Amino acid sequence: MSSIIGKRVNGRTYYYAADSARVDGKPRIVAQRYLGTAEDVEAALNRAAAEPEHTRHLPFGEVAAVWGVIRRLDLAGIVDEVVGRQRAAVSAGTCLALAVLHRATAGRTDPGRWWPEVSRLIRPEPPVPLWDRARFRRAMRRLGPVERGEVEARVSAAVRDQLGASDGLPALIVDVPHLGAPAVPDRGELAGMSVLVSRDGAIPLLAHEHLRDRDDCAPYGVLAHRLAERYREHAGAGEITVVYDAGTHPRPHPDSGLGFVGGLLPGDHPELLAYPATARRPVDQRRLPGLTALDTRIVMDGVSRRVILTHSETLHAAQARGFTEALGQAARRLDGLAEALAAGGNRRSRDHVLAEISRITRVRWVERVLVTALHGSTPGEMRLHWHIDGTARRRVAAEFFGKQLLVTDRDSWRAADVITAYRARYHLDSTFGRLSAPQSPGGGDAIAVHRMISVLAVAVLHLMRQEATEAGLDLSVRELFEQLADIQETVLRYPSTGGRPRTRRVITDRTEVQQRLYDLFGLDASAPGRR
Repeated sequence: MSSIIGKRVNGRTYYYAADSARVDGKPRIVAQRYLGTAEDVEAALNRAAAEPEHTRHLPFGEVAAVWGVIRRLDLAGIVDEVVGRQRAAVSAGTCLALAVLHRATAGRTDPGRWWPEVSRLIRPEPPVPLWDRARFRRAMRRLGPVERGEVEARVSAAVRDQLGASDGLPALIVDVPHLGAPAVPDRGELAGMSVLVSRDGAIPLLAHEHLRDRDDCAPYGVLAHRLAERYREHAGAGEITVVYDAGTHPRPHPDSGLGFVGGLLPGDHPELLAYPATARRPVDQRRLPGLTALDTRIVMDGVSRRVILTHSETLHAAQARGFTEALGQAARRLDGLAEALAAGGNRRSRDHVLAEISRITRVRWVERVLVTALHGSTPGEMRLHWHIDGTARRRVAAEFFGKQLLVTDRDSWRAADVITAYRARYHLDSTFGRLSAPQSPGGGDAIAVHRMISVLAVAVLHLMRQEATEAGLDLSVRELFEQLADIQETVLRYPSTGGRPRTRRVITDRTEVQQRLYDLFGLDASAPGRR
C-alpha cells in the first residue's frame, strides 16, 4: 500500500512516497521515495520542471549490434581457450574482442575517449578500466603466429556455423591490394593480403599477407593454393574459386580443383564491346539493379571460355563524370599552351611542343576526343588550335562507359553469381578502407595482431550485412552502418525538484528500415531499462 508521509526537520516538513507491507505479520515501510517540500510537490504537479535542462546523444545502434555479433561468435571465449590459463584481470580474449569492436565502430577515435561512451553497452562489464595501453600490449603478446592461426581457424568455423554451413561452404579467394597498414620492420613492405571469403557475403574466413623482400614471398596464385589447402584442412570439401583482377592472366592449374573468375581489359576485345545494347539483358533487378549483361563464349588461348559483358548504369554515370573532369582539365591546359604560343614567348622546338600536347591528351579516352592542330614550324610562328569531336565523344561513351568483361570457368553459375564474385574484391577493399586502422606500436607480431583485428572486424561487418540481406534488406556495409549509427540513445536530464536531478534514457525514433535492423540484431536487449 502506498501513502504520503511527512517528516519535520528543523521546522520544515519534507514529504515522502512510502510503500508499506506486512513483514512477519507486522506493517512495515518497505520502500520510500523523497518528494521534497510542499513547494517542490506543488511545482512538480504544475509541471514547472517538465522540460529537461539538457540532452545528450550517445552511440547505441552500431555498437550494440556489432557487440552482439562478436558475442554470438564467442570471439573472447575462442581466444581465451587458445591462449590458455591467464591471471590478468582482463583476459586476452576480452581485450581482442573489444579491439575488434573499436576497429569496426570507431576507426581512428582514441579508445580512451570512445570507451566511456560505450562501456554501458558491454555485458558482462570488464572488472577494471580497460583501455590501458600497457595492459592491451601484454594481452596481445600472448597471440603468436601459432595462436593467431588457431584463432583464425576457430572463428572461421564459428562464422560457418552462423551461416548454417559448417562443412562445404562455397568460398572465393580474393586479393586485397593494401590494408593501409605500416610495413613490418625487418620483414619487408606489405604488398597486400590474400583473403578466403564466403561466396555469399564476402565474409573473411582465412587470410594470408604477402610482403615484398621476404624469403617466403610468393605470387598471388601460389598464395591462393596455400589458402585453399588450409581451408580444406579445416572445412573439408567445398567449392573454391579464385578471383583475378582485370589485366592479370594466370589461371589455376586444372588439377588444383580451383575455379576462377577474372576480368579482361575491354580494349583487348573490341569485338565484344561492339555488341549493341539490345544484345544485353537485365541480370537481377533485386540484387543488381540497373545492370545488364551479355553471356557468351570466346576462344582464349585455344580454349573456349565463358565471357560475360556487363553494363552498369551507376558505373556509366561515374565514368562519364570522371571523363568530363579529365576533358575539362586537358582543355584548360591546351588553352594555356595556345595562349603562350600566341603571345610569342615560346622558345621551344616544334617537337617539344608536340610532346607537350601529347602529355596533355595522354589520358584515358581523352586523346580520342580532343582534336589538335599545331601550325607553323619555328618557335615564334607556331599556333595551336583544338576542338572536341562530339561524334568521337558519343562513340567512346557508347563503346566503353559502364562496361566490364568477365571470364570464368564456372559454366554452371548464374551470371549474377559470377558478377558478385568478381565484385567481392571491391567490397572488401571498401570495407578495409573505412576501418582506418591506426598505426600500431612495435613491430612483427604486434602489427600482425593489428592486421588480424582488421580482418576480424571486416568479418563481423560482412556477416551483419549478409544477415540483413537474407532478411530482405539489401544494404552495403556503409549504408548498414549509417542506418545503425542513426539509432542513438538520448539522455534527458531534468532539474531537481528538491531531490536528485532526474535522468531519463530513451532510444531515438526509428525509420522502418532502422526498426527492422533493431529487431534483426536484438537491440532491445541493450536498450535502457533492459541492461
